[in-house]
Amino acid sequence: MNTNLIQKIKISFQERFKTEPLMIFSPGRINIIGEHTDYNGGFVFPAAINKGIIAAIGKSDSKSFSMAYAVDKEEIVTIYLNDLKPSSKGSWENYVLGVVAELQSRNITIGNFNIAFGGDIPRGAGMSSSAALENSVVFGLNELFDLSLSKDEMILISQMAEHNYVGVKCGIMDQYASMFGIVNNAFLLDCRTVKSKSYEIDFKDHELILINTNVKHNLSDSAYNDRRSVCESIADLLNVKALRDATEYDLESIRNNVTPENYQKALYVIQENDRAVKASKAIEAGDLELLGKLIYASHEGLQHQYKVSCEELDFLVDQAKLNSHILGARMMGGGFGGCTINLIEKIETESFKVYVAEAYRNQFHKDCSIYEVALSNGTGIIE
Repeated sequence: MNTNLIQKIKISFQERFKTEPLMIFSPGRINIIGEHTDYNGGFVFPAAINKGIIAAIGKSDSKSFSMAYAVDKEEIVTIYLNDLKPSSKGSWENYVLGVVAELQSRNITIGNFNIAFGGDIPRGAGMSSSAALENSVVFGLNELFDLSLSKDEMILISQMAEHNYVGVKCGIMDQYASMFGIVNNAFLLDCRTVKSKSYEIDFKDHELILINTNVKHNLSDSAYNDRRSVCESIADLLNVKALRDATEYDLESIRNNVTPENYQKALYVIQENDRAVKASKAIEAGDLELLGKLIYASHEGLQHQYKVSCEELDFLVDQAKLNSHILGARMMGGGFGGCTINLIEKIETESFKVYVAEAYRNQFHKDCSIYEVALSNGTGIIE
């Protein structure tokens, strides 16, 4: 947790609102394996990380309005609890407004409040700063006004805030991992039942690093919708609720009824779902080499079957494959940009960072960004 950021947010709150705040940390998340399986009712393997949102929150003396202050952006919005509506600017405030609106839709009464927040999750890196912000707001309000909400209720409020006020029909993985994280643990999360099993991970002489391409190609939204539609139509052909319920044998039975491209997309989802379960067993057995192979296989599927990778992501994974100290690497997130996740031997980290940064700059004439991350506890009060 970033102690300098904690102090910055706390002081910003004190100076602006003249009271002592309750301090909340809500982490971002990574997904070790299990990409594009969430909306297919399948398994994912996320973990909370030690980067996230720091929020300072307190009750307001005002009888008529609340205030939210984005410290990093130096922007402040006034919130009227009796007149909530999404901001037309479509910025960060809709995550805050959406949480308040979802509480009200459940007939939960809160008083006026002030909140200041900031974060150290890199922009566009696919570590879900939006879920971290939503969770920090709902967790803080729950504490402040003694709402007695469970964490399960809070993540659903965060998810629906994003659906209804931001307009993103996200799954539950981001909010879940951010809220329920356990230090040194990842979760095998069943996205259908929203039940999980935690696995303590001993990375031994290895660690995780993220390499951000610092690109986001504009194909991402339309490609996401296309793939989701393909998955749903093939599930209908197979007469199952979602591809999570299908086997490779089932898919083979309708091979002549779908295009080769769509067959491969469905096959990827079925295989990736299986890889997520196998990864949990590899972690349980302490088999990091098998985990690494599954991670590489995940990228192969995302690149060649699901076709959501891009030149920059593939280049970074290819560079990882050249290095015997890296057990596995893959793109992480929706695709067409963002980060790769890499399982690397600690003694190699610094030299690889130098090497891959130079290679990427030479290839694309721009810089990548590299972050080391540790697995963190979930949303909670900073003592």
